[in-house]
Amino acid sequence: MIVLKTHSELEQMKKACRISAEALNVAEEWMRPGVTTKEIDHAIHNYIVKCGAKPSFLGLYGFPASACISVNDVVIHGIPSGYALKEGDIVSVDVGASIDGFHGDNAYTFPVGKIPEDVAQLLRVTEESLYKGIEAAVVGNRIGDISYAVQSHVTPYGYGIVRQFVGHGVGRQLHEDPEVPNFGRPGRGPRLAEGMTIAIEPMITLEGDDVTIDADKWTTRTKSGKAAAHFEHTIAITRDGPVILTRR
Repeated sequence: MIVLKTHSELEQMKKACRISAEALNVAEEWMRPGVTTKEIDHAIHNYIVKCGAKPSFLGLYGFPASACISVNDVVIHGIPSGYALKEGDIVSVDVGASIDGFHGDNAYTFPVGKIPEDVAQLLRVTEESLYKGIEAAVVGNRIGDISYAVQSHVTPYGYGIVRQFVGHGVGRQLHEDPEVPNFGRPGRGPRLAEGMTIAIEPMITLEGDDVTIDADKWTTRTKSGKAAAHFEHTIAITRDGPVILTRR
């Protein structure tokens, strides 16, 4: 069931989304060679708690950390560890915060120092596709219009689109209806209505759509072993157009 939010509920939800966005700013401050992904997670956790919020991911479905931190060929759900970042890595940080009964959810893929040009282009195009999807998130359109906007932007580059995982509604639960795929046909799926709040999150790879999941049952990698990028915003559908609630 899709839950529409009232104006006052959206105002409450903005706080969770602001803290989630600021947690990505904290992550960015730690993006340098030698820093471990566990140290980044620790800094994110401390910031969220300092704000009086709770990390949305910690313990969710058994996830053991406050942020998903995914390096290079890891698409999503990377578990923070003692891995020390290296020059040329890319690091996708996915994080959410909960406060006053609502969640925020966002992700960003950071370069560590200078990265290869083909990977830099992947990051740029994936982030662009997120905003293409957001542009399509207007009252009267359908979820498929968002999906198609993302897909049509990345496919000319020959990139893969992860299909096993998709975006979703966000609100009093971190994951709500509807699902928001990064592929599909325009004019299909639920119609967008004022008060909907959704997370649009392109997960795009240098090569291939297929992924594998490690023995830890979380870490999701590209089957090709090539790099992946992940960008995400929580947005609200309003009569005046889409509003990015997790704008950094």
